[in-house]
Amino acid sequence: MATASLEYRLYKGLHSFEPLFHYDSIELDQILTRRECEFFVKDGITYQQTSSAIEGNLHLIYVKKVEESEKEKEVFNLNGRLTLEIREFNLRENHPIIQKHEFDQHLEILSQIGSVYLYIDQMEWERDSAEIDEDRLLYVLYMIKTGYKLEGY
Repeated sequence: MATASLEYRLYKGLHSFEPLFHYDSIELDQILTRRECEFFVKDGITYQQTSSAIEGNLHLIYVKKVEESEKEKEVFNLNGRLTLEIREFNLRENHPIIQKHEFDQHLEILSQIGSVYLYIDQMEWERDSAEIDEDRLLYVLYMIKTGYKLEGY
């Protein structure tokens, strides 16, 4: 798989940006999966993506800081697979987990978080947003139940 470099840059205002985090030799499928995430969590800080760009072999994700909290504990995954939590977008109930999946490749996660609709137990869910949480070492997909039920499957 092709590799490149990725850099997150923090928006400082008036077309001013500051390098935040840099990743050398990161696989392109991981860059694309990260770019599909509206939110990025690292060191207890939640950033929201504002845009992305490519400068030669350097991929850029521009972010702004939206929330600071205590760093959450890492989710232990002893088998080395990639984890995706699918959560109901519900602030009052702290976004309850609907399902949790493990994958071998970032493209498999990209196929999930890049979909507008998913069907879980024949119920249709619509994508709200996605995040990569480096503190907990996983991806999170936030969904809203549409009320539509698949019949006949």
